[in-house]
Amino acid sequence: MKETVFTGCAAALVTPFRSGEVDFAALDRLMEMQISAGCGAVAVCATTGESAVLSYPEHKAIVSEAVRSASGRIPVIAGAGSNSTDHALTLMKQAEDAGADALLMVTPYYNKTSQAGLIRHFTYLADRAEKPILLYDVPSRTGMTIAPETLAELSRHPRIAGIKAAGTDLDAISRAMRLCPSDFSFYSGNDSLTLPLMALGAKGVISVCANLVPEAMSELTRLCLAGSYREAAALHYAYLDLMEALFTDVNPIPVKAAMAAAGLCSGELRLPLTELSREKQAQLTDLLRRYGLAA
Repeated sequence: MKETVFTGCAAALVTPFRSGEVDFAALDRLMEMQISAGCGAVAVCATTGESAVLSYPEHKAIVSEAVRSASGRIPVIAGAGSNSTDHALTLMKQAEDAGADALLMVTPYYNKTSQAGLIRHFTYLADRAEKPILLYDVPSRTGMTIAPETLAELSRHPRIAGIKAAGTDLDAISRAMRLCPSDFSFYSGNDSLTLPLMALGAKGVISVCANLVPEAMSELTRLCLAGSYREAAALHYAYLDLMEALFTDVNPIPVKAAMAAAGLCSGELRLPLTELSREKQAQLTDLLRRYGLAA
């Protein structure tokens, strides 16, 4: 049986910046916030963490600091994917050296590949991994998806432990769940689809919304794991507006703006990402006040 990396909610943590540099003091505060809220894990240096604009040294330093801050209390999942297999191998090895508990590996983007290429890419990396790998399927960002049959083949590799499914085709995800072995873990990659995917058998969510409301997202997943779907649905609807608001622009632009408004960290981004428009910022601030999150 494969080891389950986590159950429940894992925050897809932002990377806080200040004056162009990684703000490690803020990172420590955000880590403690997630742990205190009962989250089951934290994912760093992934999409929400602006992985594409991090240097190799920054990537390793962020993973190292997250591991130090977690102190074994929750697993740290490190984003380590790339559209270059060699680049992904470098990121994977330095994340393992930094102490990551698991690795999040996105499908190749831009150059993309075939389904046969996906199998060779991920198998090459998994054969060289020392930690469990969670695949990351996010068609809206990469322009491709992992077909259910491809995932079924990959799921049989002893190092490939699960997948963050951030697509919106629930039929395809259902087929993949049916084809994969029972010890292969599915996690929602969309906050708004956490409830339906967990009803189908997913073990949790890797959540953007948890950057702001980790207690609520942890409770939603706890209720689902307990089979209390009526109560989970009530919580889902209570936070649906916030889940949707965090994707009114390219992630992580809205969530960083929200975190700045909530006094959690700077809203600073790195180019090519830019700040929210005034209109969207005003709408987001009004919504945050409604949730009691604006500082």
